[in-house]
Amino acid sequence: MIKKLKTLAARGAVGAAVGAASVAHAQVAAAAGPDFTQLTGAISMDSTATAVLAVAAMVITVVLAVAGAKVVIRMVKGV
Repeated sequence: MIKKLKTLAARGAVGAAVGAASVAHAQVAAAAGPDFTQLTGAISMDSTATAVLAVAAMVITVVLAVAGAKVVIRMVKGV
């Protein structure tokens, strides 16, 4: 039992050390992140937002048409 606890404690210590090292690495990477302004400056978000909203409107239209057709079919069947 004691041997298992020692093994578990050793694994926990190794896990904690690896976790601390990865957090330290992530902090360094976040502090010196890359600069994407040249790539993102050329994108117009106005046209992109319009396109996304148009696709969403088409999907909603199809969903409503299917729901309406189901209602009409139920009325015709008399259920």
